[in-house]
Amino acid sequence: MPMIDVYATDGTFADPASLAQRLAATLMRIEGVPALPMFRHNTAAFVHALAAGAIANVEGDSDYVRVQVLTNFGALDRAKQLAVVEQFTGIVADAAGRPDLKQRTWVLLTEAPDGGWGLWGHAHTNAELVAAARAEAARLTGGADG
Repeated sequence: MPMIDVYATDGTFADPASLAQRLAATLMRIEGVPALPMFRHNTAAFVHALAAGAIANVEGDSDYVRVQVLTNFGALDRAKQLAVVEQFTGIVADAAGRPDLKQRTWVLLTEAPDGGWGLWGHAHTNAELVAAARAEAARLTGGADG
């Protein structure tokens, strides 16, 4: 259940809610997790609109977007890392209506350590998250594990 944070100057995106939903759905697809409510309700993106001048490089340019993706440890192998960065960069530029923004979009991939993923008031290990997903799938299909 990754968290996605997008930081950009206010007004960069005409429809931040649509951008957030598209990023969350894309990440679920790339990760390859099942479309269980556990994942659909807890994979989310947050679009942060920053005041003009809140972003700058060494030259003072502020036309940048930063996307930080936090996943549980090991969720993204190398192929998935490459897919997230490429697809998120394209989605951001598309949502801004600015193909040139691809050159100024940073995508940072961060992993929470095993046991460092809090959900439902509990810091879960990867094994606990897998067990919770299996239990939910069994409940939804009428299996005995729920």
